[in-house]
Amino acid sequence: MSPERLDLSPVGPKVSRLAQGWGSVVREGLSVRDATAHVHDLLDAGITTMDIAAIYGEGRAEGVLGAALAAEPGLRDRVEIITKCAIGNFGTPIYHYDSSREHIVSSAEHSLRELRTDRLDVLMLHRPDMLLDADQVAEAYTSLREAGKVLFFGVSNFNIHQFDLLSSRLAFPLVTNEIQCSVLHLDAWRDGTLDQCQERRIHPLAWSPLGGGSLFRGDTPQAQRLRDELARVGAEQGGASIDQVALAWLLKHPAGIIPILGSLRGERLPGVVSAAALDLSREQWYRIWMASTGETRLP
Repeated sequence: MSPERLDLSPVGPKVSRLAQGWGSVVREGLSVRDATAHVHDLLDAGITTMDIAAIYGEGRAEGVLGAALAAEPGLRDRVEIITKCAIGNFGTPIYHYDSSREHIVSSAEHSLRELRTDRLDVLMLHRPDMLLDADQVAEAYTSLREAGKVLFFGVSNFNIHQFDLLSSRLAFPLVTNEIQCSVLHLDAWRDGTLDQCQERRIHPLAWSPLGGGSLFRGDTPQAQRLRDELARVGAEQGGASIDQVALAWLLKHPAGIIPILGSLRGERLPGVVSAAALDLSREQWYRIWMASTGETRLP
């Protein structure tokens, strides 16, 4: 069964319930042919949303995905591309952020060339910039929108105040905030981010939804507690795996969290997609929460 599709925000775009991250495409050594085959595997599983960034793969990841999509006519029109900008140019001595109007526009145009497409479905600022000038960002976003080069805009890793600041300068709404969010990382529940998403009826994207593998390999008390509880809930759910339960835990939240899958192995897709069919009870959900926090009772 393919996962449902939904509107990322009240104004769009339409996206899949799970997204595929392309951050490791260069590290894992996928050829263009391999990447094209993986896109087909994703589409067969109902996953159409591709999450990437200008910085991924030391600047080479967008080129691999772009070549994969260009390998077959019409393939680009079957997916949504979400990419990110505003991290400084490569080769500079200091890793830094750049949310200036000039950098956002030039980065977007570079992404368009690398991805071999005439439009980006969503463009985000990758990280908050301590020197962010909201008026400059708004000018860049507006010019790219008016040129038809970017259809929608969002942010990544912004707190609620940074999100509100940028929103105040735009004549159109931000459609998402990509955040770190998992059974191991609970900040979005505590800092108001998920509340803001519900308030604005936007769906957040969750990067590292399985804790970057530490959920399976970590030796911290938190990871060990979670593995035990996720396994118990999985048994109650008819034999679901730890990763399926961890994804179902995110999917249950009313903000409509969209987990970004990290693995590029096609054989894992049927298992993770089936997580969308799991319906955790509230009791099961809170048991997992308490396993993560180490609490013996809710406050």
